[in-house]
Amino acid sequence: MKILVAYYSRSNITQGLAEEIASKVGADIEQIIPKVNYNGKLGYARGGKDGMSEKIIDLETLKYDPADYDLVYLGVPVWAGKAANPMISYIKQNEGSFNDVKFFVTAKSSGFESAFSQMEKYIGKAPLKTLALKSRDAANGNYEEELNAFLE
Repeated sequence: MKILVAYYSRSNITQGLAEEIASKVGADIEQIIPKVNYNGKLGYARGGKDGMSEKIIDLETLKYDPADYDLVYLGVPVWAGKAANPMISYIKQNEGSFNDVKFFVTAKSSGFESAFSQMEKYIGKAPLKTLALKSRDAANGNYEEELNAFLE
């Protein structure tokens, strides 16, 4: 089975989780890099505003085509109760290219279900599984049991 892990991470928390998943399942890994600057306090505010409006943004050139993979893991933080818009932009840019998918989401405290629903809406199919982790647990590595169940 050919597997891709595609993720967006502003603060490296989702990135660490994506790298661990890719390592455990032997997947290629694609970092989604927006052309919009979301760094610093101004970037944080811009991200919240763009997230709420589900703004589609331009992304840097991607290495992998999700259509070439049997399974794509999609990882993203929650912004303003929604999936961070670089991920939504990635999904829109690759519309109709996803076979099976699994979603993993990190958030400070809430917004998991709305992010999952939003991603499912844009992809047009339900994920095989989802993983919701609070940012502090993801940053501290307190998720082994949940991750193993997600990867099964």
